[in-house]
Amino acid sequence: MQYRKDKKGRELSLLGYGCMRFTRKGGGIDLDKAEREVTAAIDGGVNYLDTAYIYSGSEAAVGEILRRNGRRDQICLATKLPHYLIKSVEGAEKIFREELRRLGTDHIDYYLMHMLTDAATWEKLKALGMEDWIAGKLESGEIRNIGFSYHGSAPVFKQLVDAYDWDFCQIQYNYMDETSQAGVEGLRYAHGKGLPVIIMEPLRGGRLVDLLPQSARNLFTPGGLTPAALAFKWLFDQPEVTCVLSGMNSMEMVQENLALASACAPGCMTEADRALVERVKAEILAHVKVGCTGCGYCMPCPKGVDIPGTFRCYNAMYSEGRASGRRDYLQCTAMRQSPSSASQCVGCGKCESHCPQQLPVRQLLKAAASELETFSYKAAKWGIQTFKLW
Repeated sequence: MQYRKDKKGRELSLLGYGCMRFTRKGGGIDLDKAEREVTAAIDGGVNYLDTAYIYSGSEAAVGEILRRNGRRDQICLATKLPHYLIKSVEGAEKIFREELRRLGTDHIDYYLMHMLTDAATWEKLKALGMEDWIAGKLESGEIRNIGFSYHGSAPVFKQLVDAYDWDFCQIQYNYMDETSQAGVEGLRYAHGKGLPVIIMEPLRGGRLVDLLPQSARNLFTPGGLTPAALAFKWLFDQPEVTCVLSGMNSMEMVQENLALASACAPGCMTEADRALVERVKAEILAHVKVGCTGCGYCMPCPKGVDIPGTFRCYNAMYSEGRASGRRDYLQCTAMRQSPSSASQCVGCGKCESHCPQQLPVRQLLKAAASELETFSYKAAKWGIQTFKLW
């Protein structure tokens, strides 16, 4: 495993474990499966685990896995404060205590202001007294490092970097977001300020693997780099990257990523690798309709629309074929007791206020509905609901 140092000199594994996408079973997390995967990653050298208060069941699962295996002292634990849910430092304290209880620990190694969107939001938090609250936690050791996660443009990201003496930051970054979001400009700016940069969405919610158009998949040759390996290698090549989070939910993912994080260092990308990235990017851009990562921050929709699912199927229509996308959409939105069709959108805009990608969600849902909800879909949905065939 390759390691890179944080601001205080602690070594972090180049590969981190993103705990949002644990396999789910029976309405909850498949804890035994997650335990096997997480412990295998730790055995392979991973020492950074990332979760969050709003990741359903994740904090409790991570806490239980660490307790069962006696691994708490071997890893750096990161979680996040949903500042958008609090109105006072008392509210922050209540959530923080709940997180400590869920995780079964007395301190958080890396604590983030979750999805801090702009400097004005940070100023609002300061007005509530959050700076003093953070200072107290750092002094007591209950928080060891304070940072923020961010989705947005590079200029605003730079403002946030300069707004406080942060210990680290976390951004969405991959070869498709090199010049969007904080991008390479933000990455290098933070690094230049001495901030470790944690990378999320290295595969754009799986789009750089599972949702690649067939023309892009055809560019990969047997025995060569896989789509996931190319994306991770591109990141590991950059010295400004401190740790790359992967939402691993299979042992195959764990083993492949461990091997890459052990073998890849700055300078590992060849000219052939870089050429392949550019060719894959061109094919993706020729097919994708919606730049949704499937993060789920837009959910729940007040009207029950499955927004990430809709966009996944909409993109699948163009990357995998219309029949495939529409079939998946019927199964995911109509064949259920409570339908979640895009046409149920009433245009309230709640989703757009929470979308990290700043997508025009309402407009895109209308476009998706017009192509996915054909006469056949509507007839099938009517039959399913009328005769309770869910």
